[in-house]
Amino acid sequence: MKIGEFLKEHNLSVGDNFRFLLEKLGMYDERFVKELEDQIGEPAKMSKSKANTVDPEEAIKAYGADTIRLYILFAGPVEKDFEWTDEGVQGAYRFLRRLWNYFHKYLEDIAHVNYTKDELSGLDGSAKEIRRRTHQTLKKYLSDMEDLSFNTAIASIMELMNTLQDFDPKQESDFKALRESIEIILFMLYPITPHICDELWSRLGQKKSMAFYPFPQPDEEVIKIEELEIPVQINGKLRAHIKIPVEASEETVKSIALSNEKVSKLLDGKELKRIVYVKNKLLNLVVKDG
Repeated sequence: MKIGEFLKEHNLSVGDNFRFLLEKLGMYDERFVKELEDQIGEPAKMSKSKANTVDPEEAIKAYGADTIRLYILFAGPVEKDFEWTDEGVQGAYRFLRRLWNYFHKYLEDIAHVNYTKDELSGLDGSAKEIRRRTHQTLKKYLSDMEDLSFNTAIASIMELMNTLQDFDPKQESDFKALRESIEIILFMLYPITPHICDELWSRLGQKKSMAFYPFPQPDEEVIKIEELEIPVQINGKLRAHIKIPVEASEETVKSIALSNEKVSKLLDGKELKRIVYVKNKLLNLVVKDG
């Protein structure tokens, strides 16, 4: 029987006693143990008898309570066990640092910005897209939290942060969209990382804790997609992408495609025999050489 099979059959792992032995010999190396576990045995479950427990107080002293809460809830579904790793804790810490730094990068620009729903409804361009992504994330977050899917709720917040970091606000309307987005991110993180959220909330000029403010709700109007991008194929080969109004007719989509410079060049001298249109998904132009 292979060593790995023996360990699995007896519910053992490399962590049992082997860790103790290496420590007594002064030869303990976490990377070596992990490499060995990966090769011949499953990682040890956390327990006092295996000397692999984590002291919460030490972890909180090193990284803060918010980081530990974020890591635990992001590590996986609540109904499943997970292996505690320093890399995972550091990843949660880096995310909160990224939020902190991003917030302060634009604090002077948004600290005194006010907005109304009507003003936000009139946004266009990249500011409008940021607002749409923010409210789409908020809607998904509320659904995930209701299902206790904390890890996917956190993942969607992280994705929104990535989107924000690609946003380049320049004018007042951009900063209105940015402030709303940051406020919603703080509300979404507040049940998970309350300390940093309350601190950043106060730096926005708010006088009371976030707990005294109503939780935002998704704006269904802004979530609606008015335009989408679909691929254009010619004889089954991808040749271009075009933007079309949602629910546009086949004739409208055909007209937009034929006016595309790249498509029109490829069709030059060819006979359009047939159009295959999968609504809101794909346009295929079947042509014959003229």
